Amino acid sequence: MTLKNCNLFSHFDASLEKIGNKPILILDDGTTYDYEAIQNKSAQIASLLINLKVSPGERISIQIEKSPESLFLYLACLRAGLIYHPLNPGYTENELEFFISNAEPTVIICDPKNFSIFNKLAKKNNINHVFTLGADGQGTLITASASEKKVFQTYNTPKDHVAALLYSSGTTGRPKGIMLTHHNLISNTQTLVDTWQFTEQDVLLHALPIFHVHGLFVAIGCALSSGASMYWLSKFDETKILRHLSQCSVLMGVPTYYTRLLATENITHKNCNNIRIFISGSAPLLEETFHNFATKTGHEILERYGMTETNMNTSNPIKGKRKPGTVGPPLPGIELRVMDDEGHCLENDTIGNLQVKGPNVFKGYWKMPEKTAEDFTKDGYFKTGDKAKIDRDGYVSIVGRSKDMIISGGLNVYPKEVELILDDIDGVMESAVIGVEHQDLGEGVVAIVIESASIVLEEKDIIKLCKQQLAGYKIPKKIIFAKALPRNSMAKVQKNILRENYKNLFI
Repeated sequence: MTLKNCNLFSHFDASLEKIGNKPILILDDGTTYDYEAIQNKSAQIASLLINLKVSPGERISIQIEKSPESLFLYLACLRAGLIYHPLNPGYTENELEFFISNAEPTVIICDPKNFSIFNKLAKKNNINHVFTLGADGQGTLITASASEKKVFQTYNTPKDHVAALLYSSGTTGRPKGIMLTHHNLISNTQTLVDTWQFTEQDVLLHALPIFHVHGLFVAIGCALSSGASMYWLSKFDETKILRHLSQCSVLMGVPTYYTRLLATENITHKNCNNIRIFISGSAPLLEETFHNFATKTGHEILERYGMTETNMNTSNPIKGKRKPGTVGPPLPGIELRVMDDEGHCLENDTIGNLQVKGPNVFKGYWKMPEKTAEDFTKDGYFKTGDKAKIDRDGYVSIVGRSKDMIISGGLNVYPKEVELILDDIDGVMESAVIGVEHQDLGEGVVAIVIESASIVLEEKDIIKLCKQQLAGYKIPKKIIFAKALPRNSMAKVQKNILRENYKNLFI
């Protein structure tokens, strides 16, 4: 890295200042934002936050919808050395209470419709500042920053300074705060730009959410680091995607995006003629989708593999064989190995525990030093919790998740978190939550529920109660009532049997 300042914004700035007044953001309605606009607006928000006496290293908790202003806010936090803490807009008050109390932010920024919830949480946690920012780009954050200076001196950031705090629940149901440093993000972004051959000539069709690694660090990072433009859609919409494909050169998406595009019957060789690369991640891409998409468009989807703790670890190549069912070889500078439960390295094509080491790997878990130590080996490899194998060509296949995590529509669902809600419902003796193959979502959330004899439950009532406490993507798509759960000799629920029993539920 040649930059003296290890701030991620400085890394972006070095590329963006070279492209002049070329549009960086292009909205669906034709509105554009260039380098000067992004510089000015992010500087004003950064100035506002610093003038509130917020210090580098303090957290800014954010639950807002995607908008150009949401990007300016992210960049402002980077510039000021503040820790960006994004929250899924679907989280309920019940979920938010933990995140706010654990992250201990100095400032909260929320959608105007949720101000009363966050104001209550702020008072409870002695937080003095709550601003609003709506999907329309309006709110008290924008009003308050409008009079601030449009020039801001980017914080001189050490390599290990934390840039972002993202939470990922474990199988115990207790969310873990993942600390990603500026160096983690810069190193991975530069590797992806080089590997995927991004240049300022590229136009990225950005339809991903930005509260999560894929849309926030991978997509935005590749575009801003290379000086590429972005068509900025608030969410995935097949009609809008098809409308803009011919003006773009890259689309990043979750497998659900590709299955939905195929379902329209309107995706063709012709409207994909300008696309350089289609990239898929956040969930496994079915080989059927890979082959069907190639037939329809003439493009083989590039599948890669990453996780919140590491950003991207592997990628199928731009030039060379893309193997369906694999996530490609390790990215340059990243080491992967497959180990058995006793810590021995396994041979090619043998399934075991995947471990990763490299500059992309996170600093540690927020306020959880013992868990951090537990999840790293003595020689510095991170235990991903994924089951994988590596073939003779070095291509990695992810074959399962040892922690039973479900990926639905590209978003992580942790069974224990849903089970805790279900088990608290009157009439539910116990539950088991599994992921079942789903044509649209990749995996659909399914709950197997054991009822007590005294109370009669209905599926619609259970789902209604879940909706009050869980984000929409975590809600079970199906409730199955059973008399007992299969268990092994140690009384552990055998979810592999449940997955097998219900594997055709959505087919």
